[in-house]
Parts: sequence; structure tokens; C-alpha cells
Amino acid sequence: MIKTVIFDIDNTLYDFVRANRFGMEAVRDYCRRSFGLEEPHFREYYRKAWRMAEERVGSDTAAIHNRMLRFQCMMELLGEPMFPHVKTLACTYWDTVLEQMKPYPGIAELFRTLHEDQIRIGIGTDMTAYIQYRKLEELGVAPYVDLVVTSEEAGVEKPDPKFFGLCVEKAGCAAEECAFIGDNVKKDVQGSIAAGMHGIWYSQGKEPEAGLMYPVIRSFEAADEVKKFITDLDR
Repeated sequence: MIKTVIFDIDNTLYDFVRANRFGMEAVRDYCRRSFGLEEPHFREYYRKAWRMAEERVGSDTAAIHNRMLRFQCMMELLGEPMFPHVKTLACTYWDTVLEQMKPYPGIAELFRTLHEDQIRIGIGTDMTAYIQYRKLEELGVAPYVDLVVTSEEAGVEKPDPKFFGLCVEKAGCAAEECAFIGDNVKKDVQGSIAAGMHGIWYSQGKEPEAGLMYPVIRSFEAADEVKKFITDLDR
């Protein structure tokens, strides 16, 4: 019996690609106004800053997602002062992303119906905890969430077994009684299956190939049907 359902956040509960595009457009506008930095130079400096941050903190760590660090590196490369630009750029980016986020159709209803059936709801996500908590609040699902695991807390990114081990520990049940839903096959699906959980791929509307070795959810819109699909996995 499935006792806990754990969800990824980005591109699983909402369209991160779209929200990120708006966030980066806001950052680019700020850089154009403040530094006269136009495309393609903006994109070039941002890529260099991202690589610089990754060289400093590593790639298998939540810190690589920290926009403050990326914009700090960008100011270093540009020779611009840290204050007020680093904080302003980070706030500009995240405020825009949060404003543009919209939960995928059916997500709120799915969380509510799982909660009403006393199935625990978890979050398992790469990224720093603070911004992911803000996303859950903005998406309107926070009241239903029973447990959260971020890569910042786990100290590793998915699909590291340590990450999923912490998910199972917090779930308070056996791994085979947990379902993990995410958009990334390697990180979310294969990683959770390797940990003994039921890994489910959210395909973002894509038609899955035949013969996949794991279950697929194309849409959350029919929340009751999705819930039944999840809870029937081990029958």
C-alpha cells in the first residue's frame, strides 16, 4: 500500500522553464539599464559566472543553484560593485519567477485529495530550502505538505542514494510504500527506483514510448484518477 507520495517541484508542480525565462528577461533588463550590457554579451557573462560558481562550489551541491553566488561571480567578471547589484539581481530574478509560477492543472486538487485520504505528501527537490519553501507557498500546496527534503539538507543532489534515503526516513514507512513523482527520468525516476521506491515519470504531456519499465503520468488534471493510479501501484 502506498502510504507516502513524494513530488519533485520544478517542472513537476509548475513550468519552471517558462518562469525561468521571465526571470532571466528581468535580470537582462536590469543589466542593460545598469551596465549597458546587451545580448549576446549578457548571456556570455552569465554563462561564465555560472561556470565560475560551479568551479568554486562543485556541481553536486545545492549551492550551485544559489543565484546570489552566480550574480556575485558575474559582478566580479564585470568589475562592478557587489552592492547593491548582487542582492538586487537575485531578488529581481526570484521575485519574477515566483510571480510567473502557475501550478499545473490538477496539482492543488491532487494534493488535497491525497491529504483527505490520509496519504502523506512529501517534497524531494534539488535546490536551496528557502526558495523551495517559498515556491510551495506561492503554488498554494504548502498546507498539505508533510515532509520536505532538499539537496541543501541532504548534502547531495538527486539521484544520490543518500537523498532518497533521507526521503524514506522522513516518510516513516518502508521504501516500497513510497511513490516518487518527477519530470527527470535519471534523477527522479531511476534514482527513486534504485532506492526501492515506486518511481513515476511526469512526462509533461508527452506521449511515453512503449515498453517503459516505470509508470508514467502525462497530466494531473483528473486528480481522482491520478490518485487511484498512484495508490494502485503495488496491487
